[in-house]
Amino acid sequence: MTHKTSTTPRRIPKALLGFIGIIIVLFALLQLVRFVVPEFQLDNPPVTQQVVWSSPEAEELWKQACADCHSNETVYPWYSYIAPVGWLVAHDVHEGRDELNISTDRRVEWDEMIEKIEEGEMPLPIYLTMHPEANLTAAQQETLMAGIRATFR
Repeated sequence: MTHKTSTTPRRIPKALLGFIGIIIVLFALLQLVRFVVPEFQLDNPPVTQQVVWSSPEAEELWKQACADCHSNETVYPWYSYIAPVGWLVAHDVHEGRDELNISTDRRVEWDEMIEKIEEGEMPLPIYLTMHPEANLTAAQQETLMAGIRATFR
């Protein structure tokens, strides 16, 4: 006895196709939220205060570990343009700038910056997960802290 195999493709139920369509439309609409809600915008406002770093090494370490959240020179990674992940990135950047923004702040609390680095509070663990280059060695941290002291004193 032989079994006949069907060569007709299986049909996807219309309800499933409708559900997938709704999901795609909702995902597309979510991408537009960042253009409407200021807290979710990926922005880089003008730099109104230019920092002259004490050394190129300190400046490079700053850019590597701190600048994305504490300046108006954020380099947004590709995934930040996809909602809802981008909303979290924008929120963290705006929160970081509210705490300290060397692109606009007249008086930088350099001693507080150093304390946050020494205590391991900065950079944030979630940032380190996505930016392993920001996980500075002890020697790099020392260079950065010396640069912060010399630059902002």
